[in-house]
Amino acid sequence: MSEAVLSPPEAEPAAGPKRIILVGNPNVGKSVLFGALTGSYVTVSNYPGTTVEMTRGHLESSDVRVEVLDTPGANSLSPSSDDERVTRDVILGTADAAIVVVGDAKNLERTILLALQIGEMDLPHVVALNMWDELAARGLTIDAAALATELGTAVVPTVAIRKQGIEALRREIASASAHTASIDYPAAIESAVSAIAPHLPPGTPAPRARALMVLGGEASLLASLREQVGDESFRAIESARRAAQASVEEPLAAVINRVRMKSAWAIADRVRRRETATGEGRRAVRAAEGLTTHPLWGLPVLLGVLWLAYQFVGVLGAGTLVDFLENGVFNGYINPTVTRWVNATVPWAIVRDLVVGPYGVLTMALTYSLALILPIVGTFFIAFGVLEDSGYLPRLAVMVNRLFKTMGLNGKAVLPMVLGLGCDTMATLTTRILETRKERLIVILLLALGVPCSAQLTVVLTMLGAMSTAAMLIWLGVVVGTILLVGALAARVLPGKGSDFVLELPPLRLPRAGNIATKTLARVEWYLKEAVPLFVLGTLILFVADRLNLLVRLESATAPVLQGLLGLPRETAAAFVVGFLRRDFGAAGLYQLRQEGRLDTIQVVVAVVVITLFIPCIANFFMMVKERGWKTGLAIAGFIFPFAIAVGATLNWVLRALNVNLQ
Repeated sequence: MSEAVLSPPEAEPAAGPKRIILVGNPNVGKSVLFGALTGSYVTVSNYPGTTVEMTRGHLESSDVRVEVLDTPGANSLSPSSDDERVTRDVILGTADAAIVVVGDAKNLERTILLALQIGEMDLPHVVALNMWDELAARGLTIDAAALATELGTAVVPTVAIRKQGIEALRREIASASAHTASIDYPAAIESAVSAIAPHLPPGTPAPRARALMVLGGEASLLASLREQVGDESFRAIESARRAAQASVEEPLAAVINRVRMKSAWAIADRVRRRETATGEGRRAVRAAEGLTTHPLWGLPVLLGVLWLAYQFVGVLGAGTLVDFLENGVFNGYINPTVTRWVNATVPWAIVRDLVVGPYGVLTMALTYSLALILPIVGTFFIAFGVLEDSGYLPRLAVMVNRLFKTMGLNGKAVLPMVLGLGCDTMATLTTRILETRKERLIVILLLALGVPCSAQLTVVLTMLGAMSTAAMLIWLGVVVGTILLVGALAARVLPGKGSDFVLELPPLRLPRAGNIATKTLARVEWYLKEAVPLFVLGTLILFVADRLNLLVRLESATAPVLQGLLGLPRETAAAFVVGFLRRDFGAAGLYQLRQEGRLDTIQVVVAVVVITLFIPCIANFFMMVKERGWKTGLAIAGFIFPFAIAVGATLNWVLRALNVNLQ
């Protein structure tokens, strides 16, 4: 791939920007490019929705401190979702910035569409055609010089994952200049633009682009405009919009977008050509891509993927590695050695108990977090990284689309829910990729209710894996059935509507070992920094509560619910209390009770169902508050707590009435 940057002849040098804003469709490699420009790592995945908040960094090896912003993926700057709205507002609200339009070279039309919209805003910008190697692999080529002339700005072929083209891109960013895209709209729209522009707030940059946004009719933009201009000007703007709408049959936003798309298609046809026939390898990949989304054959592929994931995480991680670390390393060597040393050298009983007692920092917090949960989440992170990097997750969205429609959602909602298996807190943030408020609220509810995070899930699977297959199926059936039932009810109760299922499928790729290793190490680092200290804090809370006899009082207060309704021993109260601090810590407490023989098989199934459906951990709760406000966060938690108890009580009654054998 050539490093040469192809710029239009008329482009003139400009002063270097103070900020660089990366803009592009979902899943085009913006985050990889961000890392290449700044030297900072961010999560990189082969599916849309990874970046849902801005990531900030600074240009690496730059003489001047230049800020770099990585924005959420946007299919259009006429926003239909929160993440697109964030991107549009950042572009319009950031001064002295150069825009880098990052595009997938294989999907040239979509890249051109964004570049045309940036051009209409009269902002300095360059285009980075990323994944250039994949374009060549498909037997295609793009005349980058001709494209630069068409767009009036520099065009740089890049392969960000290999840092190819990055230096050339940096040079072009430094001299980026503004160029107003020339798109001819229907006469009625052009007339409306001319009528609206004079009524915009004085000094409004790129008035033509703003007038087109106003014609698109986005509610938040119109509301903001109403506050900035007088009543007379706003009435004139509305009059121009109504006149333009009366002259066309479709919504104005659809007409504007169609004209832009036709321009993008025409430009793409002029600069792209096929050089070679697709090879045998590519045909095999395309056949595999079709197989993964086939209505019939896609299901056994899905089952095969799940089986391999279970063998790696459930058998190797939760079985072999946990047994080695928990029984061989910690309980075999570390805990006995430290216990003997503490008992021999520390004269204060309270200190000895704090370190190696039943609620000791070593014997509980570190043993749970490092010996029991770390090997499980570590193998989960590796397996999840493979699914991310391969491009399979968006195909899973296609497979479950019909099922999700019963919950008022579409297949795109599976992405944050699958991310919830890693961390519900971050998955709640990614609900921004969904287009309507109703969809986002339903998924946030379901994440808090029934999607266990990786650490909690693997502890639960470890407990159930030692029992019969029936125990596993009962837990899975109750949790999945609860999610479907609550989702379907929420779809009927909550106001609003859903959206159409539109999701680009990235190509299947062989996962890159380096990429998976980087992501796994970053996630393990997050676990060690964020989760392990909370395990220690939870242990200290239990230690203090035990010393003050609060656990005994708590057990007495909750006995009617735990023993009467759920059929669980009083000691499980502590596990449910710390489950609010971290769900996986609560699950680990149940695991310890099972290891000590204080839970029978029915109690295990009931307990893991309740802890799975239990109120979200404190971090997830505050993320819900951040995204939807205190009222919604408290309402969700207030619904989930009694609902989880009701489901557990019903399950306990059914299993004991039928005298089910779960050994």
